[in-house]
Amino acid sequence: MKRAEKAARIHAILEELYPETPVPLDHKDPYTLLIAVLLSAQCTDARVNKVTPYLFDQADSPQEMIKLTPLEIEAIIKPCGLSPRKSKAIHRLSEILLEQHGGQVPQDINALEALPGVGHKTASVVMSQAFGEPMFPVDTHIHRLAARWGLSSGKNVVQTERDLKKLFPKESWNSLHLQIIFFGREHCPALYHDLEHCPICSWAATKKRKNEEAKENKRLRQRKKRRD
Repeated sequence: MKRAEKAARIHAILEELYPETPVPLDHKDPYTLLIAVLLSAQCTDARVNKVTPYLFDQADSPQEMIKLTPLEIEAIIKPCGLSPRKSKAIHRLSEILLEQHGGQVPQDINALEALPGVGHKTASVVMSQAFGEPMFPVDTHIHRLAARWGLSSGKNVVQTERDLKKLFPKESWNSLHLQIIFFGREHCPALYHDLEHCPICSWAATKKRKNEEAKENKRLRQRKKRRD
């Protein structure tokens, strides 16, 4: 099966499974979304959603955020991990928004990527979910599934993003990246995944890929058994 045919079938399955694609991070505007996405680095969405109500109760705008010190921000966001670095980034980017963008989150991916703590994926999520611009944010989960499904042989998320954009219609990108994330969480975990019984991996993954992951799962189980 060619990649394009495979992509079309995968798209149809994901559309049926996830016709609605609510943004997993709680927010009320582009600024609170930007902060929530920044906090989600190496942290679960569920944990971010537990922390942000306390943070946004104190400061839900750049004007209010700069009234807090980085140490005060750090104390609130500590459960999200990497809090020293994230707190400094949140404080400084809030200053920059006031200094350079009139206190507004810029609707420009290059300007977003220039902000402290904001990489390409974070900027893409904000452009996609806050402003409705066609983007295909690729995180490690989407990178992993694209490889499993044979949609990309990219060695990094940049290459994978490029491959996926070629395979799927532009108007589907904003919902599709969330659909893939939802599917990964529900059906396609990183470890101990049985590709033979997965709704997509069972037919999309190559026989070689299935054998490789089966061997790796066996090795991991044996190592865990020895530790136990």
